[in-house]
Amino acid sequence: MNIRNQLKRVMGMVTSCTMIFSGLLCAQDPGPAGAEATHAKNIAPVDTSAVTPRPEGSIYMGGFRAPKIEHVRVAVIGLGERGEYQALHFLSIPHCEVVAVCDLFEDATKKVADRIEKRTGKRPAEYNKDPMAYKKMLAEVKPDAVIINTPWETHAQMAIDSMEAGAHAFVEVPMAITLEDIWRVVDTSERTQKHCMMLENCNYGRNELMFLNMVRQGLIGELLHGEAAYIHELRMQMKSENRGCGSWRTNHYAARNGNLYPTHGLGPVAQYMSLARGEDTFDRIVSFSSPAKGRAAYAKKHFAPDHKWNKLDFKCGDMSNSIIKTKLGRTILVQWDETSPRPYDRKNLIQGTEGTLADYPLRIAGERISPEPADKPEDGQPGGAEISSEGGYHEWYEGEKAEADLYAKYDHPLYKRLGEEARKNGGHGGMDYIMLYRVIECLHNGEPMDQNVYEGAFWSAVGPLSEKSVNEGGAPQVFPDFTRGDWKNTAPLPIIP
Repeated sequence: MNIRNQLKRVMGMVTSCTMIFSGLLCAQDPGPAGAEATHAKNIAPVDTSAVTPRPEGSIYMGGFRAPKIEHVRVAVIGLGERGEYQALHFLSIPHCEVVAVCDLFEDATKKVADRIEKRTGKRPAEYNKDPMAYKKMLAEVKPDAVIINTPWETHAQMAIDSMEAGAHAFVEVPMAITLEDIWRVVDTSERTQKHCMMLENCNYGRNELMFLNMVRQGLIGELLHGEAAYIHELRMQMKSENRGCGSWRTNHYAARNGNLYPTHGLGPVAQYMSLARGEDTFDRIVSFSSPAKGRAAYAKKHFAPDHKWNKLDFKCGDMSNSIIKTKLGRTILVQWDETSPRPYDRKNLIQGTEGTLADYPLRIAGERISPEPADKPEDGQPGGAEISSEGGYHEWYEGEKAEADLYAKYDHPLYKRLGEEARKNGGHGGMDYIMLYRVIECLHNGEPMDQNVYEGAFWSAVGPLSEKSVNEGGAPQVFPDFTRGDWKNTAPLPIIP
């Protein structure tokens, strides 16, 4: 089995950023009523594009360089499978130390603290039991960086509290689930001059990094269109009834309707296009949802008739389809489906005037990147001789040989540098390790983050905007400009060596 197929197998077995953690909740458990309130808030705005002036004393954070930190003291909130293994990744990364771990459940903090102490000889401080224990941790430990692996509805407030306490915040996806909270995160980052990076690990996948490298080399010409998805059947999470993802995510599936988890596929495509980074930015979105059938059917099949899941009226369509239009007129298809029985897929497609790069499976076609011209013109194909002489782009270049050729020619320098360590340390094929390595490297060297707070804001905004569009029969919704016009002066993400 080749490396890519191994990675796909791993990705099919586990979820990117939705793995079952212990379930640290905010003081008010959202439950069905909380998810319903979130949906009501998301469909209510009259003008989604509204932007207020940047408050005096706040600064634009695109390209922001924080003072260098010689030894980064890290705290991790939320310690299930996701948070636990993130905490352990840091033990293999230079210039950092995990100084505190926090979770609602005492057994979770003890397990992770034990593993850290066994490997390092030092035990991190433990905070647990109280939903507000993280605030005590921030006050007492005063970490440099906080990693937040908790339910969606807690992300924004925990990131805000972390920045207010003097720490840089690194928050799992999505960054926030309402436009109001997205703005609160952006404004806090600008006021405190602390990084808030959404931890979009898929931007660090080997193929995503390679596509970015190829796009930056101009190999597919001017960019026109992208396709992004998170298609991952996760109904089994509903069996985590009282502790874990299913205990809180199920309420979102019941009460909300739109693309609730948009960033895994969208993040890489947005960076290929340099959206919100000088060249182009987000403009409008239209969204439609299929009928909501799969979750109710699963609950009926696997749970007793009087079970709480069988008392929910599931409203979230099994498949969400959105089209984003950018300021330059480019289009991006964004899909989300965590319900239907089908193989894992993030699409990861980018199309330009001279070619197309696509994934799942890895394949390419184009005028400059296809294999050698065919021996003879394509029979029966209009313009066959010309097409043949330019690379035969009516067929995909794919398969194990193509994969090996592409990696040999176009592997991203960052993957070349960290790939071996990433494979050894794991985390969704190594992307988690590379992402966290870069977090510490940027803090240690005083470099800008690979993903700034505005990218996290735009990518996360697809959630509430799609809810409003679906509620209004697919009516276009306008993205707020979270940069307040400063995206025009922000450099695209470079090819990091």
